[in-house]
Amino acid sequence: MHMTWKITKKRGNFRPVLHYTLTLTEYERDLALPAVRIQSPIPKPPDAGWAHCWPGQNERGDWRPSEFHLLMTPSHKTGEASDSLRLPWRADNAYPEVERAFAMLREAFEAALAQAVDSAPLDLAGSLETSEAARRHMAPALAAQRLLRAVRP
Repeated sequence: MHMTWKITKKRGNFRPVLHYTLTLTEYERDLALPAVRIQSPIPKPPDAGWAHCWPGQNERGDWRPSEFHLLMTPSHKTGEASDSLRLPWRADNAYPEVERAFAMLREAFEAALAQAVDSAPLDLAGSLETSEAARRHMAPALAAQRLLRAVRP
């Protein structure tokens, strides 16, 4: 799986936005991997729908995160997922938890990948015929039927 992300923020009181894309390889899609979901260490800011955060308000006041963003790998059917998440405003513009979150998602995905790879392929075919005992049991009736057909005009 290929993961890319980018954080963008306008100057001023705007909150940063994390944009990310996750893309499965063809091999991973062929394994029909389930989507993997984790609760990330990326805090969800209060009033997350707001594009801004003014001084003294929400995360710029006395705030401790209580909600965290969920991250999820794409479905094997689509093979790709993209999303944008609003991050809390920070004076230093440092978001080390973003890389940590994607490392956690990769680890969870690789565990699911290992399970799928360990599930070996199978191509099993079989056939059965009437047993010898059953043929011996049917033989007198079959012989009688053939004799009757031969003598009837």
